[in-house]
Amino acid sequence: MASLAENTSSVRVAIVDDHEAVRLGFAGMCSSSGLELVGEAATVREIISKINGLQCKVVVMDLSLADGSLVAENVSQLVAAGSAVLVYSIADKANLMRLALRAGAVAIVPKSQPLSYLAEIIRLAAEGAIINNPETSAMIDADADFKDANLSAREREVLSFYAAGMSLKQVASQLGIKQSSAKEHIDRVRVKYARLGREAHTKVDLYRLAIEDGLISGEFL
Repeated sequence: MASLAENTSSVRVAIVDDHEAVRLGFAGMCSSSGLELVGEAATVREIISKINGLQCKVVVMDLSLADGSLVAENVSQLVAAGSAVLVYSIADKANLMRLALRAGAVAIVPKSQPLSYLAEIIRLAAEGAIINNPETSAMIDADADFKDANLSAREREVLSFYAAGMSLKQVASQLGIKQSSAKEHIDRVRVKYARLGREAHTKVDLYRLAIEDGLISGEFL
């Protein structure tokens, strides 16, 4: 996991939990940790209305809420509102945790962890760091869907030729498309892999990922 170095800058956060005691404890943690609590609520709908326009960096959300809302929809709505989402849960429902991560939650934090640990994870999430704490990593490692970059058919074609040794000009010629279009496809491929934590900064990185995903055999053209 990225370094949990102390950061004294204020981060705007909110919490969604249907237990008042949890919300009160979270408020106390924010006060003692230098985090700025900008909203607390029992439902996602309510918290979105409260944090609208407040540039809330991180929303901490319980996995299961009493209103019967679906975890994937809750996470998606909060991400669309512009906040990173941390699932703060007793972490006993693996299927729901996987759904939350697939929908865009950045990490799972068990309620058994000290609040000081939660504060540190909040700061990392606010900075856009990839959080590889044990609970999150375990869910990702157990779920093959996280390794699928969901590339389009054209993106797979462009990547397979480019990663196997062709230049972008050669790829464009091979597929009958513009060189700029080939570059756009590769740029999108890099972004999709990066979202999975599978960075591809160089052509060698793309070559390795293409082999891992079975797009090329491992022999250059």
